[in-house]
Amino acid sequence: QLQLVESGGGSVQPGRSLRLSCVASGSIFKLYEMAWYRQAPGKQRELVAIISSGGDSTNYADSVKGRFTISRDNAKNMVYLQMNSLKLEDTAVYSCNARGDSPSTYGMSYWGKGTLVTVSS
Repeated sequence: QLQLVESGGGSVQPGRSLRLSCVASGSIFKLYEMAWYRQAPGKQRELVAIISSGGDSTNYADSVKGRFTISRDNAKNMVYLQMNSLKLEDTAVYSCNARGDSPSTYGMSYWGKGTLVTVSS
């Protein structure tokens, strides 16, 4: 079992920045690929960014490329999402997801409860 807890959400004006954090506990963090998802009101959940278990590979949704950066610190069991140049349409609940990336964790998936990001003027 892996427990995930997000933090760092809040209310900001367009153009500002926020940094989300997700701390993991309960299992070996480096055995999991990590991702940030978001779900805006009335919309389906979408993948925002993903980072490999070793941190050497990342991928982003087109809507956030060049503005958001995902990173991880395996020594601290943390994954981050730096969000710059925030737009109104970035308003959503952001959730941290862990996906097993090793023979011992293959098929496992865990979610945090999410943190709300509101972008408004």
